[in-house]
Amino acid sequence: MEKDLRIIYMGTPEFAVPSLEILVKNGWNVIAVVTAPDKPKGRGQKMIPSAVKSSATSLGIPVLQPTNLKSPEFLDELKSLQADIQVVVAFRMLPEVVWNMPPHGTFNLHASLLPNYRGAAPINWAIINGEKETGVTTFFLKHEIDTGSIIFQEKEEIHEEDNIGSLYERLMQKGSQLVLKTIEAIATKQVHPTPQDESNAVHHAPKIFKETCEIDWNKDAISIHNLIRGLSPYPAAWTTLHDKVCKIFKTSVRENESKSLNTGAFSSDGKTYLTFQTAKGSIDILELQLEGKKRMNIEDFLRGYKINE
Repeated sequence: MEKDLRIIYMGTPEFAVPSLEILVKNGWNVIAVVTAPDKPKGRGQKMIPSAVKSSATSLGIPVLQPTNLKSPEFLDELKSLQADIQVVVAFRMLPEVVWNMPPHGTFNLHASLLPNYRGAAPINWAIINGEKETGVTTFFLKHEIDTGSIIFQEKEEIHEEDNIGSLYERLMQKGSQLVLKTIEAIATKQVHPTPQDESNAVHHAPKIFKETCEIDWNKDAISIHNLIRGLSPYPAAWTTLHDKVCKIFKTSVRENESKSLNTGAFSSDGKTYLTFQTAKGSIDILELQLEGKKRMNIEDFLRGYKINE
């Protein structure tokens, strides 16, 4: 197989790193990487590169960091690279002038089984909604976001004990394999894109905000448990405990317990358990982090914190 396709790779966070590295490891010609500008971080506001920039630098690949994807300078630079194809993984929305530039088009990796869970946070929402299965999709970009024709899909089971951290890890690796498979298929002209079936676009996956993460105890225990899984370890679901913000990372459900408390109230023996009442069933808190404290399991937390019910 000829591996001289000129590839420009676009991505920013950790999720996009394995897909870049697998292409390089397998001898594909990644001529440049486009990623977000460095960002100030921490107390000293030191400029920190994106995960993809760090990877590209270590691989010796030239890096472009445009602030404006429509700027004439960036477009001229992109054009001069004469890419055959562009690969996008966890990057921002591209203008048509960019995705339409290479002769083989631009394909994207999305962490869901499209058209279900189009949007910014597909892994979170699949868990929050209690799905048993998700996956990864490669598709060609077109105008409307996440709507282009599908190249390949791979399914991934969601386990009961999964949270966003564990599922993200598996989809990141599975996605990288799919990106490699997609490049190989495009290079050998083995690609037969299929239009998305709109009847399967059941759920959306909008961006997660702080309000999204607040626990509503008027929901049932299973829904709340899934919300916590879908936001753990980051950005984390939260509630208030004695007027302080309390992030909750791990819970277990008591579905059939008789309702002895008001919804949103909690009980504790001060040593081993902290249980919140929901609209249906109750939830045991197993790992949490109170504002100003570190993350800990419930026994350690109760040892150092006096609970007033």
